[in-house]
Amino acid sequence: MSFFSILEERIKAVDSLLCVGLDPHPEDLPEQTGQAARSFCLQLIEETKDLAAAYKPNSAFFEALGAEGVTALKEVIEAVPDQIPVILDVKRGDISSTARAYVKACFELYGADAVTISPYLGRDAAAPFLEDPEKGVFLLCKTSNPGARDLQDVRVISQGGVIEKETLLLYEHVADLAQSWNENDNLGLVVGATQVDSLQAVRDRAPGLWILAPGVGAQGGDLQAAVRAGVREDGLGLLVPVSRGISRADRPRQAALDLRGSIQREVRKVKEGSFNRGKKQDDGFSSLAEGLFRAGCVKFGEFTLKSGITSPIYIDLRILASRPRLLQEVASAYLPLLHDLDFDSISALPYAAMPIATAVSLLGNWPMIYPRKEKKEYGTKARVEGEYSPGERVVVIDDLITTGGSKLEGMEALSAVGLDVKDIVVLLDRESGGAETLEKEGCRLHAVLTLSELLSYIQEKHLVDEKKIDEVRSFLEAEGR
Repeated sequence: MSFFSILEERIKAVDSLLCVGLDPHPEDLPEQTGQAARSFCLQLIEETKDLAAAYKPNSAFFEALGAEGVTALKEVIEAVPDQIPVILDVKRGDISSTARAYVKACFELYGADAVTISPYLGRDAAAPFLEDPEKGVFLLCKTSNPGARDLQDVRVISQGGVIEKETLLLYEHVADLAQSWNENDNLGLVVGATQVDSLQAVRDRAPGLWILAPGVGAQGGDLQAAVRAGVREDGLGLLVPVSRGISRADRPRQAALDLRGSIQREVRKVKEGSFNRGKKQDDGFSSLAEGLFRAGCVKFGEFTLKSGITSPIYIDLRILASRPRLLQEVASAYLPLLHDLDFDSISALPYAAMPIATAVSLLGNWPMIYPRKEKKEYGTKARVEGEYSPGERVVVIDDLITTGGSKLEGMEALSAVGLDVKDIVVLLDRESGGAETLEKEGCRLHAVLTLSELLSYIQEKHLVDEKKIDEVRSFLEAEGR
């Protein structure tokens, strides 16, 4: 099993995203000895072992006590029940040969299940920590300290991702790197709960990665805001470490119970889609519109459409299949619309919507089916692929809508096998009568954005010549808009 599979098993067993910090600060100990540190931590473990998703000892407080402190750290980790992952907060980062020595110390000598490391030396320095899928790594991305901006907010030029050359903040680049390095499902990110906007930005940029979000409590991080910004749509993907907020409470166990309850409440709201996740709609729209344009999904020129008409604009969302990060961003944009709908499964319309709907299915954990475009004359001769039962309600997912004709064909195939279709969700509405066509059939259209909104953004950002925008608007008016 991968580290995050193991972590998820623990989280589901105790219904908790709370990571209890084991930080024996000098002022919390009756005497500066390894034995005092050990007793301090063992008491916390005893009081919270049925509430903690994980434990996070900080090696610095143990190492400061000398050899007996190091021994105490090893004994504290050994005392944690086997089913509870231990994340050793060491923030290591060095050349690969030295990194291998750190791997041996952290995973073999101390017996930790995961570590925190710095990305500054690049992939080869991180690789030794990632070799064993059962051992986890949390890469420092946007830390909770005030000085984080000195380096982490520096603007850099990335050569990969959605755009061939993209200017972005260094911590955003780290989030991109982490996704490409996460080959064994054992790499996550550290993003401070004190940096809610950055936490939201990282979650948007890396929708599937796990995030360790320190800073709640003594550092002033807002628990509710952090959970809303950082948790995934499935209610997972976030660990909230708290140390002094528990250890210095009059009743540490009660403090842990209260924290777990607060986290649970916010997670429920996320899963129910009952609040805005904190990202400004304009910011989310801008990022998506920019990504679509830069990826070449929106083209200006002369294009012959299926109808034979020559158009000054062409929308090609099939490109998304080759742009994984943009595909994730597009899929994420569907989720708020889908959370408001009642359905049993989603159905992609071949072919452009297949990668989009697959990504939506993975992010939202919804089953997916699809009607075949060509009649199947062999095997099961199924007209609709996937698992379903007659009478179930299906939401149709497609890339865009023009007149709505192709949607009716897909709906007909689904209805023929007894499925009920009341809603169609698309990324882009070309506003060419599709909504009206569907309404006549008793079906509602939901669009992430319209062509008018997309054109307005492109015009506002001066991404193309004004004359081309005017040509498109004139063409659309002539189409009958």
